[in-house]
Amino acid sequence: MREESLWQVQKRANPGHSAWYIQRFEKMRADGADLDGEARLIDVMVARGSRILDAGCGTGRVGGELGRRGHTVVGVDADAELIEAAQADHPDPTWLTGDLAELDLPALGITEPFDLIVSAGNVMTFLAPGSAGLVLENLKRHLAPQGRLVTGFGAGRGYGFDRFFADATDAGLQCQSRFATWDLRPWRTASDFLVAVFA
Repeated sequence: MREESLWQVQKRANPGHSAWYIQRFEKMRADGADLDGEARLIDVMVARGSRILDAGCGTGRVGGELGRRGHTVVGVDADAELIEAAQADHPDPTWLTGDLAELDLPALGITEPFDLIVSAGNVMTFLAPGSAGLVLENLKRHLAPQGRLVTGFGAGRGYGFDRFFADATDAGLQCQSRFATWDLRPWRTASDFLVAVFA
C-alpha cells in the first residue's frame, strides 16, 4: 500500500486545509493579485485549441484560464474538495478526482494524448514519498509524440531539484529548458524555484 501523499497528511492533521486553500486564492484574486502567470506561459507554448492536462489542478486556477483561452483542458487532482471548487468556478474543462500515481485517462475514455501537460503549484512536492518517478512516467505516457511537460515547484520542500531531474531522466523525459520563475528568469543551481520544460 502506497504512503499517503503529503497533501493528505496535511488534510488529516487539519481537515479544514482544503477550504483554507480555496479561500486563500479567492482572497488573492479579490485583492487583484495576478494569478494567471503560469497559464500565460503555457498558452504561448502551444497552438490554439491545444489539448492540455492540468496535473494536480487544485481549484482549476491554471487549467480554467487555459480553457478560457480556447484550449481543451482536462484537470486531475486527488482532492475532491478542490475538484468541486474547480467545477464551480470553471465549468467548461473536464475535472477529475484521481491520484497522479495511478493516472490512466484512457481507462476513463479520454484516449487522445495531450499537446502539453502542466504541473504547477508545487504539486511535485505534495506527492507521496517515493512516488514522483511513477508520476512522471504516467505523465509521459499521456503526452503526444511532440508534447511537452512543464513543472514548477520550490526548493526546500523535501524534494530536491537533483532528485527531480534524476527521476525525470529515469522516466524517459528530456529536459529542454530550466527557469527560475514562470516569467522565464534564468535558473541557477542556487535558485529557490524551478520551472522545467521536458519533452
